[in-house]
Amino acid sequence: MKIAYKHLVKNIIANPSIDEISNRLFQLGHEHEIENNIFNMEFTPNRGDCLSLNGLLRDLSVFYDVDANQEIYDEKLNILDIDFENFAQDICPQISFLKIEIESIPDKYKDYLNDYFIDLNLNKNNFFTDISNYISYENGQPTHCYDANKINGKLVFQELDTEQEFETLLGKKINLTNKNSVFLLNDKVINLAGVIGGIETSCSSDTKTALVECAFFKPEAIIGKSVKYDIQSEASYKFERFVDPECQDRTIKRFIKIVDEHTNIKDMSVISYNFKQNKVTKVPIKTNEINQIIGTNISEESYLNYLSKLGFIINDEHIEVPSYRSDIETQNDLAEEIARVIGYDNITSNEITIPKGKKSNIHDLENNLRFFLLDEGFYEIINSPFVGSDSSNSISVDNPLDSNKKYLRSNLTESLLENLLYNERRQKDSIKLFEISDIYTVKNKKIHVTRKLGIIASGRAGHNYKDFSKKISKKYLTSVFKETLPNENFEFKVLNRELLNTKVKNEIICCEVDIANFSSDVLSYKKISKPPENFIEYSPISDLPYSIRDLSFSIKDFTELDKFIEYILEFKHKLLKEKYIFDYFNNEKNAEIKIGFRFIFQSADSTITEAQVNDIISVIIDHTEEIDGITIPGLT
Repeated sequence: MKIAYKHLVKNIIANPSIDEISNRLFQLGHEHEIENNIFNMEFTPNRGDCLSLNGLLRDLSVFYDVDANQEIYDEKLNILDIDFENFAQDICPQISFLKIEIESIPDKYKDYLNDYFIDLNLNKNNFFTDISNYISYENGQPTHCYDANKINGKLVFQELDTEQEFETLLGKKINLTNKNSVFLLNDKVINLAGVIGGIETSCSSDTKTALVECAFFKPEAIIGKSVKYDIQSEASYKFERFVDPECQDRTIKRFIKIVDEHTNIKDMSVISYNFKQNKVTKVPIKTNEINQIIGTNISEESYLNYLSKLGFIINDEHIEVPSYRSDIETQNDLAEEIARVIGYDNITSNEITIPKGKKSNIHDLENNLRFFLLDEGFYEIINSPFVGSDSSNSISVDNPLDSNKKYLRSNLTESLLENLLYNERRQKDSIKLFEISDIYTVKNKKIHVTRKLGIIASGRAGHNYKDFSKKISKKYLTSVFKETLPNENFEFKVLNRELLNTKVKNEIICCEVDIANFSSDVLSYKKISKPPENFIEYSPISDLPYSIRDLSFSIKDFTELDKFIEYILEFKHKLLKEKYIFDYFNNEKNAEIKIGFRFIFQSADSTITEAQVNDIISVIIDHTEEIDGITIPGLT
């Protein structure tokens, strides 16, 4: 978001320099860059209250005397007669409409409005839309303007669950699918709520009568819509991050005031709907606890003074959180406010003593299970605890990071199956995965957390050519686990492939075991593998395209087989990321073994070329041609 230094400083009495304001913004935790006296702000998702000129001034008021009280229209307003119905009051609990008619469209704007477009290098649209955009910049509340003469019929707000084509005011046609919060006029979508309006009811340069919509939408109903439909929307950016649910009335009055400063108003009327009372968050005053959290010795007077400057209401025993601060709920949240106001650099560090805890058998048990599974060729997976599907005992999250994944998972198999299918689609033919993590269930209205080991496997048992034909099966895995951990109960089951969208036919074997059910025998398991002499250094995974080459070898001299395979598997090059056997056939009749190797090449800093791959492959081919009894069929 862009904020002009010029607009900030004219509301700050001390007239600080741009560098001083920049330092204060960094202290408050607001990352930014400065270009041509414009602050390019980056806010954390929980600070929707700062997405405006007034929002930043409100934060800066803890350091400066700020005069940011913009004038509003304060005379009595007629009640608007509008045919409107809200069928999704939980999504839109507050909404106001203003119908306003002007005598003429102004030839030019007042300095403050004109400067907004000039200073931020923005294009003007039409009179009503320009005011709407300015108000969003000024106080953070988006509004939408319809041409009132085009609103003929019943206006409805609802969550639409059917497909419908919608043309935006920018002329882009999109196909609305799944659930969307929309405004409909005579059953036709005219506005994708909180994102963008439609072209059929939009204002133009000739519009003299506008219907202005000013609403509060719950963020979870707006999140993801602009990305889904590829729409750049300042409104959705703000609604996704929470706007003040109590500022709609003032916003409407501010809108009228700006119109009134530019032209004569012929007629206007307003109506407001409040379908749900906003809950006031109250946090007890506990100055000592705040000092303990952040390691300070601030007085209660100073503590309350800081919060008061930030807009918090101080009562005798508690602090009322202003409606625009949805991120404040606990003492820890208030402690963070004080810490950023004081400045983290100004908080003296104190030595802390961490008590020594007893070594946990559970920790050792989990590590030994990891060692065993790694020794058997399994890869460890760490998945998110959030999933999109629910069951009868799933736990939903009130404020999920991703609205498509709002449930805590009740099993590990679902996530592990996604991992397995992901690898199958990328031609992996031997997949053995495990995960040690918590699952969450509800029993008798109580939340239960269970630590589990999840295992899933499919394809070939390994890449060893001697076992090439051996497939992972229930019997195979049972025997592997019984051999090393005979006293543990691994109940493997076969998943139904027919329910999956996949062409692969290999059996999928899985198992989930409570960590608590393992015996102490696991603690006696010793890691078989010797630690490598030289550990592999971490390197980031390249997002550049990779190249695959397959080579098939015909081997007549079996005495050379092991030596040849060892050479291939030990062959190294910085561009060669992976190699493995993908085909093996022992033709006993012709006394011939055919073996296929797959080589995967990838560069970390540039797209790999065919010439680079050919150079590496040629080294392998040259070495092969020197070995008697080994040929490469098809090579000329």
